[in-house]
Amino acid sequence: MNRRSRSPASPRAGNPGAAAEAAQGPLHLAWAQWPAEARLLLVMVAIWCLAGLLILGSASWWVAARENGDPAFYIKRQAIWLMASWGLLWLAMRTSLRRWLRLAGPAVLIGGVLIAATLVAGSTVNGASRWLVLGPIQIQPSELVKPFVVLQGASLFAHWKRIGLDQKMLWLGTFATLLLLILKQPNLSTAALTGLLLWFMALAAGLPLLSLLGTAAAGGALGSASILVNEYQRLRVVSFLNPWRDPQGDGYQLVQSLLAIGSGGVLGEGFGLSTQKLQYLPIQSTDFIFAVFAEEFGFVGSMVVVLFLMLFGFVGLRVALGCRSNQQRLVAIGATTLLVGQSILNIAVASGSMPTTGLPLPMISYGGNSLLASLLTAGLLIRCSLESRGLESRPSRSRRQRGGEARPGASPDPAPIG
Repeated sequence: MNRRSRSPASPRAGNPGAAAEAAQGPLHLAWAQWPAEARLLLVMVAIWCLAGLLILGSASWWVAARENGDPAFYIKRQAIWLMASWGLLWLAMRTSLRRWLRLAGPAVLIGGVLIAATLVAGSTVNGASRWLVLGPIQIQPSELVKPFVVLQGASLFAHWKRIGLDQKMLWLGTFATLLLLILKQPNLSTAALTGLLLWFMALAAGLPLLSLLGTAAAGGALGSASILVNEYQRLRVVSFLNPWRDPQGDGYQLVQSLLAIGSGGVLGEGFGLSTQKLQYLPIQSTDFIFAVFAEEFGFVGSMVVVLFLMLFGFVGLRVALGCRSNQQRLVAIGATTLLVGQSILNIAVASGSMPTTGLPLPMISYGGNSLLASLLTAGLLIRCSLESRGLESRPSRSRRQRGGEARPGASPDPAPIG
């Protein structure tokens, strides 16, 4: 008998009440019956969002008062987006992962079309066309498509040895086209993050190492070509190597960010007392919000953030190791890599460890698109944890009659790739 089926934590093992609750879906289970990883992840995401709202309020109040006449302008809008994003997180936890996997392919294709539309009718900001303006709402397709790239990547790589060459080439070509469209905006940072995300998922799926090394070399060459073609990207790399050579020009952002971090010292200036956010540090509500945080909370506060990300990554890895199917495992790995990896890249930019990019800090930087994508990704990770313990919804009676009773402890049927 399967050891997992004998576990008292499983609703299928001699516990009719829990089994009946599981048949209604995992969110109908009592909080105590959730896996420890799922509970911890949900609490950590709530802390992450609450802390992000407070950090954004401190970083944006002066600019908001000066430009909009309302110190709470940004935080009010962020709170509205946060409520909508938590609704999406709830939907992700409530919906079977198999359904999300079926939606992933069409969503990636629609995302590619919308990214292509930004090249034709997009709003240009700082020389990049990344936004589609629909009335009062701005959509950034390259941000919203990330969770579905995780899902479709998991669907592809989990079945890699069982699918035909045509399916492999179809989706590899789709991913390559998506990356090229993002590069064309131009948006090197998002293209690089998406490429690395798919690469790590392929590595976790056990794809041949030689092929992965060749893909990494091709990606590096493509990124280098983009830097050589786009002057502003080339200037960013040069200024990253020595920002003090032109502290009032190309190196201005990084110099001000480093001054903010250095001014924080060990314990920081105190919440709300950053001076670099007062007209000195640019883009302090999005790309460089970590510099404001580091100035106000110092080295100790910065280390708390790093340790928090390490703990989140560790819990995400535990979820992945406990998953019952390869698809679930790759979704968990991809979701964890996306949230933790993007956070680390943002911190690296603010601290001068890598060239300046346009990646927001998940659940902290201002922006509704980033919030929606981040909380959907977090919801998928929590859903993986719930399903890893057999808490997924059972098939309906009519489906059981058609396909026969599922054996205890069996993993869900794999979702189609296309």
